[in-house]
Amino acid sequence: MIKLSVVCRVGGSSRTATFATKPAAKLAPKKIEALSKKPRNALISCKRNQFNLFQHENADAKFGTLPLASKGWLHQKSKGDYFVLNASISGDELQQDLQKKGQLENANMELHPQLLENLRAELGIKQLTLIQAKAMPIVHDNCHTLIAAETGCGKTIAYLLPILNRLLESQPPERKLNSPRTLILTPGRELAMQIANVAERLVEGTDLKVKYLLGGNTKQMMMSPQFEEVDVLVATLGALSKLVTTGIYRMEHVRHLVLDEADTLLDDTFTDKLTYFLKRFPFHLDQQSNARTQLILASATMPCNTKEVLQNVVDVETIHEVVSPLLHRLLPHVTQKFLRLTKADRPATLLTLVKQELAKRRPLIVFSNKSATSDYVSIFLNNSGVNCLNLNGDMLMKIRLGRFEQFQNGHCDVLSTTDVGSRGLDTTRARHVINFDFPLHVSDYIHRCGRIGRVGTPDNSLVTNLISSRREIDVVQRIEHAARTGGLLPNVNANIRNIINKQIIAAMTAAGVPPPVMGTGNSIQTQEEAF
Repeated sequence: MIKLSVVCRVGGSSRTATFATKPAAKLAPKKIEALSKKPRNALISCKRNQFNLFQHENADAKFGTLPLASKGWLHQKSKGDYFVLNASISGDELQQDLQKKGQLENANMELHPQLLENLRAELGIKQLTLIQAKAMPIVHDNCHTLIAAETGCGKTIAYLLPILNRLLESQPPERKLNSPRTLILTPGRELAMQIANVAERLVEGTDLKVKYLLGGNTKQMMMSPQFEEVDVLVATLGALSKLVTTGIYRMEHVRHLVLDEADTLLDDTFTDKLTYFLKRFPFHLDQQSNARTQLILASATMPCNTKEVLQNVVDVETIHEVVSPLLHRLLPHVTQKFLRLTKADRPATLLTLVKQELAKRRPLIVFSNKSATSDYVSIFLNNSGVNCLNLNGDMLMKIRLGRFEQFQNGHCDVLSTTDVGSRGLDTTRARHVINFDFPLHVSDYIHRCGRIGRVGTPDNSLVTNLISSRREIDVVQRIEHAARTGGLLPNVNANIRNIINKQIIAAMTAAGVPPPVMGTGNSIQTQEEAF
């Protein structure tokens, strides 16, 4: 197992602020004068100044023991309150901390000249990030690998470059058409297209062929299949599993299998289908065997159920972990605002924020928890004179296709979406994320914030959260507590279906209703956003 220990610089003042446990209490004149002389670069700025924070609290402080600006937000009179997590380090400083000192030649592996040229010319990459420098040699050595790092740090290149390098080093075996050598599985269609695009740019000028498969038209592909040579196949799990079952695609020559956004693919929604699909690959063979399939997992959060799901298909003790020091932490270079509003005030507030950003030519993404709300936001903004694109999992394939590319290419500066748009997409144009609906799970908040402040994105990125419900306030309080104690988010679990099932069982037990017997998959059916 590989353990990484990296010290990152985090800005902040060494002076402390005075907290008042009773907001209504009046401060003495000398106390006011003393506070006015304190530095203004607070880590947390609040509407009520007594909750401002200039130095992190004890990291071991238990939840509920610290004064929080959001503590009284359940009360009706709290509407209009806010607090801001200020950026404590610039994006440029963070990138310098996370980048390996040296050029691509120092990657501890010999890269194919064409790959090196394409990396610089096509993708503009001249330096490796820390996670890339650590993960690439391990992946190149054909080890089973888990890459767990914050969003936007270059995980795709970290596994794609060494895999392509190995494909170019080895002689392709005699094989049939539609028989890939590398398979990359993703939970979303837009992410599959994005990864395939990066791979195509990297293999420009070589003999390697890249293809992607998306859901939505699987029946048509089964009725009139296409057969061609393919080295790297990027696909969504549902579409590929059907085409493999019918024999249109063959998996016996796959030597590298990647689960991109592994935390989502290991959710109970996919578990049964995923484990059944993975059992066809020889992960158990010796590392040096030419017949062995290498397993790579890439994720922005550490999957909580890796051992439980994968123990029947691979020896989990052989998986090398490459973990970033910023994993499960609030992004220190992104300012995050939390506004307490009524639900009725959210549309007007949203419209004001969007128009202010468009006046500054700053593209933004608006997130909602449900497809219906995403539709509403899009219609509301378009009717208010704002050109807005809509993207969610309930849209037809022919309508959904190309929506994200329109935003990324600059044809539209506002994207309304659900968590479909939060998983892995390289939204380097975006400068502002607005959570019209605040996410009800910390892992979703991590992924949404990760759409900005990415490698190569300019500074001054911003997240604005509109808070209006009791469940949202509960998540906000835990995030604020984490911010006050150093930024490490607690209980990050991306297995959302499992969390929902446990909540349903707890509610049924409390009501005296016997809970159902749970299987290995999602026995309790709940309506979730479809990827």
